[in-house]
Amino acid sequence: MSTSSNNDQTNGVKSNVPEGPLKEKWDSYKANMKLVNPANKRKYNVIVVGTGLAGASAAASLAELGYNVKSFCTHDSARRAHSIAAQGGINAGKSYQNDGDSIWRLFYDTIKGGDYRSREANVYRLAQNSVNIIDQCVANGVPFAREYSGELANRSFGGAQVSRTFYARGQTGQQLLLGAYSQLMKEVNKGKVTLFPYRELLDVVMVDSKARGIITRHLHTGEIERHAADLVILCTGGYSRVYYLSTSAMNSNATAIWRAHKKGALFGNPCYVQIHPTCIPVSGDHQAKLTLMSESLRNDGRVWVPKKKEDCKKDPKTIAEEDRDYFLERKYPSFGNLVPRDVASRNGKEVCDEGRGVGETGLSVYLDFATAIKRDGENVVREKYGNLFDMYHEITNENPYHTPMRIYPAVHYTMGGLWVDYNLMTNIQGLFCAGEANFSDHGANRLGASALMQGLSDGYFVLPYTVTNYLGTHSQELLKKVETSHPEFEKAENEVRTEIKRMITVGKTGKRTPSEIHRDLGNVMWEYVGMARSEQGLKTAIEKIKLLQKDFDENMMLNDDQNLNSNLETAGRLGDFLGLGALMARDALARAESCGGHFRVESQQDGEAKRDDEHFSYAAAWEYKGKSAEPVVHKEPLIFENVHPSVRSYK
Repeated sequence: MSTSSNNDQTNGVKSNVPEGPLKEKWDSYKANMKLVNPANKRKYNVIVVGTGLAGASAAASLAELGYNVKSFCTHDSARRAHSIAAQGGINAGKSYQNDGDSIWRLFYDTIKGGDYRSREANVYRLAQNSVNIIDQCVANGVPFAREYSGELANRSFGGAQVSRTFYARGQTGQQLLLGAYSQLMKEVNKGKVTLFPYRELLDVVMVDSKARGIITRHLHTGEIERHAADLVILCTGGYSRVYYLSTSAMNSNATAIWRAHKKGALFGNPCYVQIHPTCIPVSGDHQAKLTLMSESLRNDGRVWVPKKKEDCKKDPKTIAEEDRDYFLERKYPSFGNLVPRDVASRNGKEVCDEGRGVGETGLSVYLDFATAIKRDGENVVREKYGNLFDMYHEITNENPYHTPMRIYPAVHYTMGGLWVDYNLMTNIQGLFCAGEANFSDHGANRLGASALMQGLSDGYFVLPYTVTNYLGTHSQELLKKVETSHPEFEKAENEVRTEIKRMITVGKTGKRTPSEIHRDLGNVMWEYVGMARSEQGLKTAIEKIKLLQKDFDENMMLNDDQNLNSNLETAGRLGDFLGLGALMARDALARAESCGGHFRVESQQDGEAKRDDEHFSYAAAWEYKGKSAEPVVHKEPLIFENVHPSVRSYK
């Protein structure tokens, strides 16, 4: 690879996409893959880290095939994974509504929604698998909503003009996870999966340039453990908690993928972060988490603010219809309130910046259901969204049946993650990554209801083939088992213990808690690497994060009981967030264009994101070079043979 003067490696990285027409690539892959016979499958050991939709479905599917699986999670139960928080639905191109949908249309909408910054072959495979996912989940007992006729019901989501989203009221993620969890526990009962709760991955162990195990810490006892396998799959979710305030669970973190990155795994498009437009606004400095209101609410809720600033503090019910600005419907008549999340979020922020935001802080807009209630009746609205309305009432003490919800954008999902090829394998042999933890499929902006689709596609329908292909390809080498007594395990464990000891030593004299430093990091990330980014702001963020890194290294406060100190895991995760935050700012600085959720103020046209396909039609894959060294970016060219990148318009 040649290296250019700006620290880029521009020859790209190998995506390993099969040859042939787009519609035949996945079938061709499966027809030509290496196989492992049933008797030999029993000889292979697989580690799956994470038990959300991607992790649970992958572990269950691989165990069903006959592999021996170890499943790790930080919780007491696999069913506590953050996938339960996904509310609105899961996409599939089954065209049950007979409204013109198809696998091709889902593929096209996903490519367009990601602002032409995703790999064609991966996205088309996702659309293909989507139709099987629904059948799989129904067979697992997932109680999808149904029409009176008994057919599965669909609703619309942002970025599409068809109804392709299957749902279970406002609990879709929870119900899908329970389905995958039931399959996982069936394999646990059979002895094919061994569960390891309360474990956090602290390092990936490499032997002969292949991932052959992990080092974990038991979160209750503090015990450091070694686990060997023939390959490792990371399904550990996204990294939005780098912003401190996000819709992700407090326990969500980036440690697994960041430690893998430090071991050599390339990090793909770290600056691609999704800001969700329908979150309950921040209520004060005491908060450590934000609450999401499902995008499905935009099917029936109308987004508006007063036309006049002086009306912003009035009771919304007293503001006349002609004095309301339904700004999404006005600016985007074709899609209205169902524009993609990045478009809705930027417009919501824009009207608040103009001084027309509502609520005590002026940092929210209305999401109003009066029209739907008048049209369909309160009972119909309650049947669709009842649990979401109850949750909103519980948090705000406001009744959304009678008063419009107040919403404001918040960090929700990360499209970036570990770079993976068509096999969902990182550039490290034997290290796979699935679900939100990888960078694939969503480009610069994820369409609503596509996260659940990707997680289950990866776990149920992709990894069983690609893992088998890897094992079959490297069978002679992998059948020579690596034990935890191998020197590489000793080395990795010693490195983990050394860092823990360093943090505890510093913690005896430090003055600032991990949470205090994390909140400061979050403020820097939201201010400079949030919804609007500029060259100067990103440079400022990098310098401010360097100061916070110094605080972490020299002035962090911890008590000295490493076994029972929950602050220790918080501190370790903070160290990873600091490194990741700096990389996100560097990636955003290097990408001097606007695309999807990455909005550079220097690159816009009529307030919309302005792409630069000539210079930035690539996936950025960053290589770690050390704590004090500048990272190197490798570029995977994005080649579009089936769709033509065009101006992404929803007007």
